[in-house]
Amino acid sequence: MKAADRLVELLSGRDTVSFAISGGSSPKGLFKELTGSTVDWGRVQLYWVDERCVPADHEQSNYRMAREHLIVPAGIPEENVHRVETEYAPGEAAAHYAADIPKVFDVIHLGMGPDAHTASLFPGDQLIEDRRKRVAATYVHKFEQWRVTLCPRVLLEARHVVMYAPGADKAEALRQVREGPLQPLLYPAQLLRLRKEVDWFTE
Repeated sequence: MKAADRLVELLSGRDTVSFAISGGSSPKGLFKELTGSTVDWGRVQLYWVDERCVPADHEQSNYRMAREHLIVPAGIPEENVHRVETEYAPGEAAAHYAADIPKVFDVIHLGMGPDAHTASLFPGDQLIEDRRKRVAATYVHKFEQWRVTLCPRVLLEARHVVMYAPGADKAEALRQVREGPLQPLLYPAQLLRLRKEVDWFTE
């Protein structure tokens, strides 16, 4: 898998590397590839791009999914895992997380939904235009759910961003994101066009 190969390249050859991952179902295959790779996970500090405000053992938890498909299979040391503390109220969880993340991420893995959302930045969310916050709690009306998400500033300042957006249901949104008029409020993943470099993968 080309996306996995690129991530392995970016995660290797450093004494320590900060790595933020996305959740949902799409990354499961990607994570499986990473668990069998040559990455020295003892050197990787693992974070999350976003998290649903549910208990850590909930079936919708991005942390739980990553634990089952990446952390345990790869043997990532517990002290290297920096989850969003969803046992706190959303705003408090966001504040705790903002204090825990690095000043600049080395590598961020992003996904994208059929509506062109990335992280937990959904169409119409005013956070898309915010360039000051690093982490925020946001209410996603589409799912009637609070989430904690990295903000555009963090995505734009990261050293490397890998976008992995497989699936035919995302093809039209991806075309708009990469080629359409720049309208990040409508297509949030267009934020990545404000970066000098992004690695795009659909398989």
